[in-house]
Amino acid sequence: MKLLHSGKVRDVYADGDDLLLVASDRISVYDVVLPTPIPDKGKVLTRLSLWWFEQLADIVPNHVISGDDVPAEFAGRAIRCRRLDMLPVECIARGYLAGLGLSEYRAKGEVSGVPLPAGLVEGSRLPSPVFTPTTKAAVGEHDEFITLDEVRTQIGKDLADELRDLTLRIYSRGAEIAAERGIVVADTKLEFGRAPDGTVVLADEVLTPDSSRFWPLDQWEPGRTQFSFDKQAVRDWSRGTGWDQTAPGPEIPEDVVALARSRYVEVYERLTGTSW
Repeated sequence: MKLLHSGKVRDVYADGDDLLLVASDRISVYDVVLPTPIPDKGKVLTRLSLWWFEQLADIVPNHVISGDDVPAEFAGRAIRCRRLDMLPVECIARGYLAGLGLSEYRAKGEVSGVPLPAGLVEGSRLPSPVFTPTTKAAVGEHDEFITLDEVRTQIGKDLADELRDLTLRIYSRGAEIAAERGIVVADTKLEFGRAPDGTVVLADEVLTPDSSRFWPLDQWEPGRTQFSFDKQAVRDWSRGTGWDQTAPGPEIPEDVVALARSRYVEVYERLTGTSW
């Protein structure tokens, strides 16, 4: 095998004609990889992605060849997948206002050029889900909001519109399934590639605690910071450290590591209905 790319969380290896997408226990916040791993995180992300790929298979094809046919050292945290021509945009769907979307709304009244109603607060449910793409930044750099028109200019109108439509359909399906299990999907980030025949294919991870904000439905209350089943616990802790959000990041204390791990595991169990 040959290491092709080492990202914030995942490493990509070439294995013959296939790729191996290996999820590590690394954690990143504000686009910076922190030095402390979260135990079992890579396995949670991999298993949950595989579960979601199955739930979404009727909407969009995915890159999965096998979750089992992987080298022993990567067992449980790797996916054997097909090679794609990855598209240079982060496809984000938002159904609720939080995070950088909230900051953008407060500054401009819109997100990625999509105007939103006045008077929304943190945690507000949007009238309908919106497509708010960003650039795909390199490790250590920050993604930037871009408009749908900018995506159209970059990759063409038809392909950009297909990405928007698929992103919103995937979000809506995921949000519906999660709601049945008492989970709000506030937002999610997706990546797509193109197969040799031009087909758009869902890739990377999907609807995981790293790529999404998950809130308990029975605790959702607009106007305040929501309890999150994702890496928000690490974001919240980091804000109190005085860290300036540039690399290198600070070491994560043991209690925050344990808290983050418990939230990853709990949302996996609640969504899939299986014990970790």
